[in-house]
Amino acid sequence: MQLHFPIWLFFVLLFVPDLTMLGYAMNKKIGAIVYNFGHTFIFPLLLALSYLYFSNDYLLLGSIIWIAHICLDRAIGAGLKYQDSAFTSTHIQRL
Repeated sequence: MQLHFPIWLFFVLLFVPDLTMLGYAMNKKIGAIVYNFGHTFIFPLLLALSYLYFSNDYLLLGSIIWIAHICLDRAIGAGLKYQDSAFTSTHIQRL
């Protein structure tokens, strides 16, 4: 199976999940909740499952990009955030 999207679209959209950092503009607790929402595997996996039902390539593309982003974050040591600490404290390490 091949998705017919230009490769540049993948790289342009790869950092879209980081927009969840904007939650930190409110406060630490809301920021951590919103950030963790965008960096948890369950939601892109649900998006991939919805692709199986709707057969819409955009759903699969979004899921692939979202999972790739989460994996990239984990590879560099950026994990889920704690609600009561600084942005640099993650479940993996302290950045």
